[in-house]
Amino acid sequence: MQTVDQTRDWLLSRARVVDAIEQVPLLDAAGRVLARELVSPLDVPPHDNSAMDGYAVRAADAANVLPVSQRIPAGTLPQVLAAASAARIFTGAVIPPQADAVVMQEQAELQADGSVLFTALVRAGQNIRRRGEDIAVGQLVLACGQRLRDADLGVAAAIGQPQLAVYRRLKVAVFFTGDELVEPGEPAAAGKIYNSNRYWLVPALRQLGCEVIDLGIIADQLDATRAALRDAAARADVVMTCGGVSVGEEDHVKAAVEAEGELQLWKIAIKPGKPLASGRIGDADFIGLPGNPVSGYVTFAVLVRDFLRARMGETVQGWPQPRLLPAAFDWLKPDQKREEFLRVRIVEQDGRQQLQRFANQGSGVLTSCAWADGLVRLQPGQSVQPGDLLPVYPL
Repeated sequence: MQTVDQTRDWLLSRARVVDAIEQVPLLDAAGRVLARELVSPLDVPPHDNSAMDGYAVRAADAANVLPVSQRIPAGTLPQVLAAASAARIFTGAVIPPQADAVVMQEQAELQADGSVLFTALVRAGQNIRRRGEDIAVGQLVLACGQRLRDADLGVAAAIGQPQLAVYRRLKVAVFFTGDELVEPGEPAAAGKIYNSNRYWLVPALRQLGCEVIDLGIIADQLDATRAALRDAAARADVVMTCGGVSVGEEDHVKAAVEAEGELQLWKIAIKPGKPLASGRIGDADFIGLPGNPVSGYVTFAVLVRDFLRARMGETVQGWPQPRLLPAAFDWLKPDQKREEFLRVRIVEQDGRQQLQRFANQGSGVLTSCAWADGLVRLQPGQSVQPGDLLPVYPL
């Protein structure tokens, strides 16, 4: 069996970035992966400007009652500040030449003749936003390989970019094996169960920004599975299945992948989720998740999501830094050979955060995933006593 770390490293090493780049408008770029670094062609702000409504002055003159020589709204160009005067100025407006401070209007008293008296000490440089203090011309503002967030798009707009170069969406074809499966809304006859895996996996892929090709349920037959794999590989960058990767006589995915392509690994030292398959069919990558819903959910969260992110062109670092929180539970019969990922929830008890675990950690209990907000990672043979500090990763 491969360890979790070995498997993750191996998957990331095989993640080939999609080969097409497209230009998209800023408002369509959220969640996409940037394909070219973005360097600023200008300073932001492009000029010294006022941080608030008030009066632009020379600090050396501010102890005197000053006449108001001009009014400067945002978006207008000021004149040179007249000697021994103040300029009425508004937030974001350009600082007039010769001024070196802005006095907030709350610290100014208008006189009957229209002049202004300042009620607080004025220092040079106060309340002025300097040219380029946010972004300097030539500065790298967005790196290739980063997933674009709303604030990133605001930064791109601030330097005048109407569109961005992003990798095209990753195409992922999925199907689900098992003659026992039926879709919600259909009658579930004796021996049948509803296909829950489809309804967490497809949304999870869409949330990553993948273009999903949903092929539904495939019969537990070798020929049908091989045909589905060929069809999926011809249409997608990545083919994913749920179920059929174990060693049972009715588990045909492993044999079908070996017949149509290559299977590089399929046993992972992880609990839940031991039968994780990976390989290639033609030019498409193959990922076979276990059919037990918790096993599939956990292996997707721990191993597969980062592989897909890297495949999309996103820069994927090492393991995220876990939080260390005390356990409010025990775990006295650990698996001796596999790492375990327990479904837990962070709760407030006695004024501090602690970890509760879902009572039933079985691989078929999908409610544990819906209830949890994190996964505790335990090493092989690691037991838990209340109060032990445990690494928890957010779901």
